[in-house]
Amino acid sequence: MSLVRSGNVLDPLSVDFWADADPFGTVRALAGRCPVLTNVRVDWKETPTAHVFKADLPGVRKENAKVEVEDGGVLVISGERARDEDGKKDERWHHVERSSGRFERRFRLPRGAVRVDQVSTSMDDGVLTVIVPKEEAKKPQVKPVHISG
Repeated sequence: MSLVRSGNVLDPLSVDFWADADPFGTVRALAGRCPVLTNVRVDWKETPTAHVFKADLPGVRKENAKVEVEDGGVLVISGERARDEDGKKDERWHHVERSSGRFERRFRLPRGAVRVDQVSTSMDDGVLTVIVPKEEAKKPQVKPVHISG
């Protein structure tokens, strides 16, 4: 099942990450795979030269985060947040609010307006930054035509 809005293809909600969501929007099942957390917070801003994504990934090591651009121009930020277990048998949890497990967020990039071959990433203090440069705007060529007669 997929939710696609026909209005604006640049709308981050036009990608199918809300499909099959639970009532609180925290977990969705991928076909044949384990549940995936969708509560990873991501900001998306557009500058004159790039699209900039910032994802809050506290407690996620950069080796456990992955950034991909699919063929259809969809940016995928995924990975896994390890569960806090120290292996002691005589301890038990009373309350757990921090999420753990796999996560994935998907964003449809504007077609033909970005340079997916030049995507750059960095991770600092639990914040993943993804920069997708824009294509340079082509200026229309104007060629004067001589009028005879």
